[in-house]
Amino acid sequence: MHLLTTDTSVTVWWEKAEKAPEQYEILFNGAQCCTTAATHFTWDGLQPDTEYTIEVAGVGAAKVRTRQPIRRLDVTQAPYFAKGEGVTLNTAAIQRAIDDCGAEECVYLPAGVYRTGALRLHSRMALCVAEGAVLQGTETIADYEPRIPSRFEGIEGLCYSSLLNMGSMDHDAAPNCEDVLIYGGGTIAGGGSVLARRIIEDERVRLKDYLARLGDRVLECENLDTIPGRARGRLINMSNCRNIRVTGLTLADGPCWNVHMVYSEHIVTDHCTFRSEGVWNGDGWNPDSSEDCTLFACQFYTGDDAVAIKSGKNPEGNLINRPTRRIRVFDCVSHFGHGITIGSEMSGGVEDVRVWDCDLGRAMYGLEIKGTKKRGGYVRDVQVRDCTVARILMHAVGYNDDGIGASAPPKFSGCRFENVRILGRSLNHEGAVSDVPAIEMEGFDAPGYEVEDVTFRQCVMERAAEIRLHRCKQISLDISVVK
Repeated sequence: MHLLTTDTSVTVWWEKAEKAPEQYEILFNGAQCCTTAATHFTWDGLQPDTEYTIEVAGVGAAKVRTRQPIRRLDVTQAPYFAKGEGVTLNTAAIQRAIDDCGAEECVYLPAGVYRTGALRLHSRMALCVAEGAVLQGTETIADYEPRIPSRFEGIEGLCYSSLLNMGSMDHDAAPNCEDVLIYGGGTIAGGGSVLARRIIEDERVRLKDYLARLGDRVLECENLDTIPGRARGRLINMSNCRNIRVTGLTLADGPCWNVHMVYSEHIVTDHCTFRSEGVWNGDGWNPDSSEDCTLFACQFYTGDDAVAIKSGKNPEGNLINRPTRRIRVFDCVSHFGHGITIGSEMSGGVEDVRVWDCDLGRAMYGLEIKGTKKRGGYVRDVQVRDCTVARILMHAVGYNDDGIGASAPPKFSGCRFENVRILGRSLNHEGAVSDVPAIEMEGFDAPGYEVEDVTFRQCVMERAAEIRLHRCKQISLDISVVK
């Protein structure tokens, strides 16, 4: 049982047992509080610095204390005087409040629209974007300088700063930013596709000679925007971070990915809505060579993957060799976008992923595990249960395939799908739905690199959709057709 607190709330979540009840009984201070089918519950309106007893029947019990009262540093008041009328550039004012913020304080944005460039958070602080408040990133490239060390699509390099930045990236180092809470019921929004396009075109000019030298090798990338697009920042960047929580917010329109954690651990995102329709590479939540990352009770309307689990790209990802593991995703809904993806940058390995109680029916892919033959690495021990998905894919892809190949292909193995409804329908970017194979699994054309040891147990399809298996072994299919 895991506990998350603010000064006035407690959230509890727990992993779903193999034989889970239909309803969980929850007790609060010894009295029955409620029942829930979900594997999480939140109490709001509690007293600061107060101890409470929580019990989830059949799961466990614990005492928990809310945080100390948090003193607000209102950015609209002295000495900051930020303006929430949607016109004034407030970067300096808000950054001053962030720099002033102590461990029992929060930077507070009341209702309004606060235009800003890149902001840099630090350890042991909180940022509260209140209901009705919008922290609005500009569409101006210069507002996201200087460039900072980052990693995009598995390649380390200098990227423009994100709207919110935490930590300094170093794949050989321990976390250097920790204990940050971002919350409040408002919206954090980036410069979206306009900022993305401006960065790409500016980079294309800056890299003109380099791109010319690459010649036809540029065609190994996803498209002609891939290399100049690597300079884009994110909406929220966490590099070498630990114990970060983002909760209760709308997160929208980063110039590419929205929440990206790299070389980080113990990251929680819950009760958020992600919106990035129309943004190329507009992923929602991307754990990258990170551990113990948890996502729950979130809604996704994304221009790309709702969730993309990554661990680097060949050859760099093989050498750095930092796997992503212990990822938990539950009680999430994809309303638009690609669904949940592992890869294609997975050269450092991905393992111990659990997904449950998610609706990925309105998605292009649903649940996808992918790589290229060059990647190396592995994906193993992925368990998906009690979900609805558009389809299930485990396969090689041909795009974003630049870089020197690893000595062996990737290995996809040890996956389990239980009580999963597989629709065999795909939702494209225009919102049209088409019938597709329900399951496609294809290993790599080298001995020993088949897709191996995959179990489907008590799964259903709504129609007799096609199942495609190629270069696979030890596949168990317990799937029925239910109208």
